[in-house]
Amino acid sequence: MTNPSAFPVRPLPEGRRVSPRLDTVAPFLAMDVLSQARTIERAGGSIVHMELGEPSAPTPHVVREAARRALESERISYTEASGQAALRSRIARHYRDAYGIDVDPGRVVVTTGSSAGFVLSFLTLFEPGARIAVSSPGYPAYRNIFGALGLEAAPIPLHDGNSWTITAEAIERLHAEAPLAGVLLMSPANPTGVTTARSVLEEVAATCRRLGIWLISDEIYHGLTFGVESETALAFDDEAVIVNSFSKYYCMTGWRIGWLIVPERLARGVERLAQNLYISPPYLSQVAAASAFDATEELERIKAGYAANRDLLLNELPGIGLGKGPAPTGAFYLYLDVGHLTDNSLAFSREILSRAGVAVTPGLDFDPENGGTYIRLSFAGSFDDCREAVERLRNFTATNR
Repeated sequence: MTNPSAFPVRPLPEGRRVSPRLDTVAPFLAMDVLSQARTIERAGGSIVHMELGEPSAPTPHVVREAARRALESERISYTEASGQAALRSRIARHYRDAYGIDVDPGRVVVTTGSSAGFVLSFLTLFEPGARIAVSSPGYPAYRNIFGALGLEAAPIPLHDGNSWTITAEAIERLHAEAPLAGVLLMSPANPTGVTTARSVLEEVAATCRRLGIWLISDEIYHGLTFGVESETALAFDDEAVIVNSFSKYYCMTGWRIGWLIVPERLARGVERLAQNLYISPPYLSQVAAASAFDATEELERIKAGYAANRDLLLNELPGIGLGKGPAPTGAFYLYLDVGHLTDNSLAFSREILSRAGVAVTPGLDFDPENGGTYIRLSFAGSFDDCREAVERLRNFTATNR
């Protein structure tokens, strides 16, 4: 089985010693695939991009206009480390509007993307050596940030038997083997697109409270669900730490702006960390983000495009031998079982890229142990791109059977 760490990386130059933590951080294979795809494109090749979880739609007009007005008329300066009061209040109001939950704006921490939110959360909640349960497959940056911070990822394998989601029973079992300090759950999930059912999330929250372990809920794909509702962990545990972002539903990946909801007793400590790690989130991005909540009509049209892409792929891929995998009810991903074609998804994704001109992400990015027989496709692009990808994959699989 190929390990992600075996992906070609440039060796460090000899000389002065560096921190061994660099050895704990594996490459982010989706970004490596993107780099290879760009090389092919620069040489004149044609690539359909399905490797990144990034909306292809532009940031909503009202958001761009808010940023433009600020850029022309305001001083672009530092803000409070936890974010501008106006944005924090608007995020708090969002929880009342979307979930019927009252959140004090003082519990909201605006972050430089969800990535900064994870670092702040982990530094706040866990001592070095702490063991945190995560799903496998799961977002690769989780385990790599853990490694860099001296934390231990305790994987919970996902499969058909547990409906591809973390369950209370799995947490109990893992905690009995060795104490857990926390559970990190994502719903809707990357790479599977699976949404955790309300009853399961409620059981997970109750189990974490009873065992005295932290629940961190990654909710960055909230708003992007198909036929089901997004449920926030705050509905079941007021001390759950919520990580969210404007990147996915709001189409603001490059603006690098996200937020945390933290227990009141932790808010000041998180603020102190933020002050020293990055001073404050970007001013312009905060002004823009406050307007994102007013772009619902445009954002729902974009979401309808994802739904059309999803339906196209679910209808067409089974006929070309790529129909096995969890059914996505959220996000914009398909996690496909290609075990009948390969046991090395890294080499397989390279082959698809070079021969079919379709950029996909190897499952090894999300599951170093069992991801060799899976690939992830993102359907966040255009309908025409998805249709073209189907035809290219049809020709590719026909020659690999």
